[in-house]
Amino acid sequence: MAAPHDRSRDGLLKTGAAGVGTGILTPLIQPLIDHINGAPADLRIALLAVPFALLVLVLIQIGSDNPRWAALAGAVVTVIAFVWAVSAAVWIDGRISVSESAVRNVLSGLAGGFVGSGTLAFGVSLLPASPRDPLAWLPMLVTGTSAGALLALDDALNLDLVSTLYPVWQAGVAICLAMALRRRTQSA
Repeated sequence: MAAPHDRSRDGLLKTGAAGVGTGILTPLIQPLIDHINGAPADLRIALLAVPFALLVLVLIQIGSDNPRWAALAGAVVTVIAFVWAVSAAVWIDGRISVSESAVRNVLSGLAGGFVGSGTLAFGVSLLPASPRDPLAWLPMLVTGTSAGALLALDDALNLDLVSTLYPVWQAGVAICLAMALRRRTQSA
């Protein structure tokens, strides 16, 4: 007897694959964005967030009963979360006096991952048809914070146009977002 096909698992796998794809694209577009003369640093960081923001827009649009404007708002929150995450990581890196760069990068990555995933979870939770239960967003916060530590691996391997951080972080956070939105849809 064949087991029934689990469409929800397929959806999460597709979401994870899309997150890996946007995570691979993120560092690849950085050289293009760096050629924008005169643009403030925060604008260039925000432009790096666009691939993942588009994924979040799609996930909110197809994964919840939110109106269309809410999906766009979720994409804007994603860009803000990305800028704040990078800023938090840079701020922590500048405040740590430990001479060991691996320790600084782990702590900076954890801070950036926490700020990014926390901002995204909080912002999306405010949308009309999103879950209000903090437990629905806890997996995103834990996943995003933990994956942030991969910043140390990227630095240790001297990765520039490739990254371990972005594909893992974006895939994990995208899956957690889809699960949180699904939780609201199932409970409604």
